[in-house]
Amino acid sequence: MRERSTGLRTSARAALVALGAAAVLSLAAAPAASQPTVTDVRLGDQGGATRLVLDLTEAVAFTVFALDNPYRIVIDLPVVYWGLAAGEGGRGRGVVARYRFGRFDDDTSRVVLDLEAPAVVTNAFLLPPGAVSRYRLVLDLQPVNAAGFVADAPPPQVTAPSVEIAAVRPRGKIVVALDPGHGGVDPGALGVTGTREKDITLAISMELRDALEATGRYAVVLTRERDRFVALRERVAIARRAGAELFLSLHADSLDSPNVRGASVYTLSETASDKEAADLAAKENRADAIGGLDLRGQDDDVAAILISLAQRETMNLSATFANVLIPEFAANWRLLRNTHRFAGFAVLKAPDVPSVLVELGYLSNARDESALNSPSARRPIIAAVVRAVDEYFGALPG
Repeated sequence: MRERSTGLRTSARAALVALGAAAVLSLAAAPAASQPTVTDVRLGDQGGATRLVLDLTEAVAFTVFALDNPYRIVIDLPVVYWGLAAGEGGRGRGVVARYRFGRFDDDTSRVVLDLEAPAVVTNAFLLPPGAVSRYRLVLDLQPVNAAGFVADAPPPQVTAPSVEIAAVRPRGKIVVALDPGHGGVDPGALGVTGTREKDITLAISMELRDALEATGRYAVVLTRERDRFVALRERVAIARRAGAELFLSLHADSLDSPNVRGASVYTLSETASDKEAADLAAKENRADAIGGLDLRGQDDDVAAILISLAQRETMNLSATFANVLIPEFAANWRLLRNTHRFAGFAVLKAPDVPSVLVELGYLSNARDESALNSPSARRPIIAAVVRAVDEYFGALPG
């Protein structure tokens, strides 16, 4: 199974990168010893064309791609320190209405150019130090009509030698990705006594990570290890970059009815198994808008592309794990009727990683909320998942 997934992960990466979107960006507090520094950002209007220049202390790899609806040009860099004056940024010029910059994720810094009108990148290059002791990353933009933007938008391109992200898998260990739902500005569901879903999912994910790694068979990557916002599709990207062979997204729902309680397990389907599943998926998929990433205009296209990439084997493996997990849960945890459900959750759409979303219970139910808040009451959940993961990988060909 591991060998079969490698080729698909490689072939799908370019399409998925092109669908990326600008996230809420945060500036680093201080430069690391070996961290490149951006010392200046300049925009110039050159009579119909617009030039962007980033001054850097070191040569860096960079990737440029275009996004529409609204029109944007995106530059991805390795993690850099932004050595700019307070309040710098945002002032546009020429075809650029404004720009944003900062840390995008654990491996990437990002510059986003919000455009006044459609434009394409005509030149993108890195100049070595000459008369000045700095490197300069230069982009030239030329206005086009809307049709030209779509036709001529550059595909993702690495314009300097890139550094591959090392897999986190120690030799002989299987990588499992755990996704604590929500985080940061997105608290998720709220419980009877004010419990926040984002706190419950993070606590359980960290306990589950420790239990899985204690077996000596697994290396575990978390999509977040603290209270921070992570875009839904970035959660999937983290798992794929790590070479994960199983992705578990953990959640806890809330309903108007205080009597509903119990866990349920979801796998991907273009058609929801019932209205409740459809409503829940729609609610979870709107989480990006809460964090400032309004991707709703792109969601249908993204979903169609990702689902078209999804291999039948991957979806079948997701269902296989769900069917292994449910009996393990049933031994020590309350389950909803029709426990295995199907819906179009954004975090389940990795084309090459079997993925399951687990709703651990309902924070709107006092008994579920109390149990999910208690480390001792959570132990049966942790043990059930570990047993299921062992059984799942034990049954697969090596």
